[in-house]
Amino acid sequence: MKQNVLGCTLLFIAFLCNPILVAQSQEGIISSSIAKDNDKFIAIFKDIHQNPELGFMEVRTAGIISKELKSYGYNVSEGIGITGVAGVLKNGDGPIVMYRADMDCNAVKETTDLPYKSTKIVKLDNGTETPVMHACGHDIHVTWMLATAKFFAEHKDLWKGTLIFIGQPAEEPISGAEAMVNDGLYTKFNVPEPDYLFGIHSAPLGVGIIAAAAGVRMAGTDQLDVTFHGVGGHGSTPNLSKDPIVMAAAAIMQYQAIVSRGIDPKNSAVITVGSIQAGSDNNVIPESALLKVNLRWFSENDRKTMIEGIKRINEGIAHAYNIPKEKYPTIQFKGWSYPLDNSNELTKTVQNSLKPLMADNSFLLDETMLPSIMGSEDFHHLVIHNTKKEYCYIQVGVAEPERFKNAFKEGKLPFNAHNGDFEVDLSAVEFGTKAAITATLAIFKQE
Repeated sequence: MKQNVLGCTLLFIAFLCNPILVAQSQEGIISSSIAKDNDKFIAIFKDIHQNPELGFMEVRTAGIISKELKSYGYNVSEGIGITGVAGVLKNGDGPIVMYRADMDCNAVKETTDLPYKSTKIVKLDNGTETPVMHACGHDIHVTWMLATAKFFAEHKDLWKGTLIFIGQPAEEPISGAEAMVNDGLYTKFNVPEPDYLFGIHSAPLGVGIIAAAAGVRMAGTDQLDVTFHGVGGHGSTPNLSKDPIVMAAAAIMQYQAIVSRGIDPKNSAVITVGSIQAGSDNNVIPESALLKVNLRWFSENDRKTMIEGIKRINEGIAHAYNIPKEKYPTIQFKGWSYPLDNSNELTKTVQNSLKPLMADNSFLLDETMLPSIMGSEDFHHLVIHNTKKEYCYIQVGVAEPERFKNAFKEGKLPFNAHNGDFEVDLSAVEFGTKAAITATLAIFKQE
């Protein structure tokens, strides 16, 4: 009998000391847990997809996050930065890990034929209406986060420390993270400052492909509104007016020369005018014209060059059209973010944890294969003002693999973000959840 007890004890110790067996056991626990709840989270994903909400309007989505996190046992704070949500779960001594998912949708009309497609129309503050949809995957981001939160609440034996889940508003206007911090995320709401921040974004790649790369991954950005002020009048007598549309049109063309002639050709920078708003009638010259401008950059010097260049062009055009100085063009600075720079050691931990999930190691795209992109995020603004700034942001493919493979052979990128045809294959719910849980566990266990 003693020999049997001793033998079992030795086998148990050998099991604990064998990292391969432990890893296999952990993977089995993760897989069985996800399988058990997959239908639940597919239903949550479809519900959020059918009911998209623009930035700082995510009342319904925030309510879903809050309700779910509370049901799992998290201490939940709501209304942070208008609609933000934070859930905190303490489980002994260990690192403090924050996981973030953004909640807002896009002002895009959905053109898929999905049975749960969005048909929502939203009225904006200016009185106009727009169709909306989740064309950037924020619905799947929230789903992955909730599924991960449930797993960690149910498997406290696998980790030690403090876990924080953040439902962030208004990523699209690049202002939600700063709004949460400025509203007292770490002070008024007493959310602990994390040692590590982690998050996942959908990618228009096949399910089963993950992009996890260290270093600078995304550009910095600024959103600004430029308003040209003129003198309105009749379309037949432009000489009696000062046409702000003509001034705005001149500015649009001149802005492009800032990048082509003012930025070092070896650097990457973009100035985009995404919207021109002026007038409503064919025969009326309006009093003002609004340009919605977006900047992308990797260096502060290039950012300064673009902003100062825009100011000089605006004032030069106003001077040329004999506009009095009190009516010179105005600029409203809105959302912004610094370039996203993934921490090297933290990203390496995440990369190593995800390799076993790959059917083929080439499906894990790292910094040796991935150049930085001109897209931007405000994810890291949750921590960049803190003492500790360790963060890692990765991408997980959400396209149906065969459709992606066939389209890629034709030189196309299917389901690209901010397009009405953007689509998340339902198999991405399970795979993305597995990636989220696996990476988060690794962050808790890194030495």
